[in-house]
Amino acid sequence: MLANRSMPRGVIVPVLAYPDVEEAVERLGAAFGFTLRWRAGTHRAQLAVGDDSAIAIVRGTPATGSDHVMLRVGDVGALRERAHAAGFEASGIEEFPYGERQFTCVDFSGRTWVFTESVADVDPREWGAVVG
Repeated sequence: MLANRSMPRGVIVPVLAYPDVEEAVERLGAAFGFTLRWRAGTHRAQLAVGDDSAIAIVRGTPATGSDHVMLRVGDVGALRERAHAAGFEASGIEEFPYGERQFTCVDFSGRTWVFTESVADVDPREWGAVVG
């Protein structure tokens, strides 16, 4: 798997919705020792959890469906085909300026999964994030 400074080395990234991203960053850091990896405006941040893992914080509420699980994989295209063949609803693959190709999949229970493949090593500052 390609390394990307915009993503943690770990393969699973919980994405948790909070009404106020800044407050969540401060309070989760104070309570659990998470440290800021990067912040993009007031709508998204990534917090380091240990050396290899992270959680993402997005603006929203759990009730709006903003919570989801993100998994880093080596081949987004192959996994999308597999999920689609298994009957899961899957979006098209989209490439983002932060060095990732992703697709979203809704499973049999309505849970949202995002699968991401690193395609470039991008410094978060290059796409406008503030690095912690």
